[in-house]
Amino acid sequence: MKKIFVLLVLAISFSAAHAFVGNDKVISKNQLPAQAQSFLNENFANAKISYAKLETDFLVSSYEVMLADGTKLEFSSKGNWEEVDCRYGEVPAAIIPAPIKSYLNANYPNEKVLKIERDRRGYDLKLSNKLELKFNNDFEIVDIDD
Repeated sequence: MKKIFVLLVLAISFSAAHAFVGNDKVISKNQLPAQAQSFLNENFANAKISYAKLETDFLVSSYEVMLADGTKLEFSSKGNWEEVDCRYGEVPAAIIPAPIKSYLNANYPNEKVLKIERDRRGYDLKLSNKLELKFNNDFEIVDIDD
């Protein structure tokens, strides 16, 4: 009897936890955090939004925006940009921090930035020559991967 009760409790717990994981909800641009809306207006003013969605994974929420040109943007729950992936174009120069731009101009002047990600450790960039560059929060290069 104890085993059945334990299995039943585990099954209910798993079902309840599953209900909170992976809930994606399609939203309008106006439902994005103000900071994300400003970012889009400043850097992608003429871009058409294919969809925007709120992603909820257990206790963490984030936002994903897909533009009609294939550009994918990810934002934190507060609207801070975390990733800009320009599949068929290049990342707007205004998004790239000045010290990283200087490094790129000196070392890879003919390459375009196709993707940029930022997190608490720093920045990851993917260039048009397929190189992936990692910078720390002090904008120092820490890794180059091909």
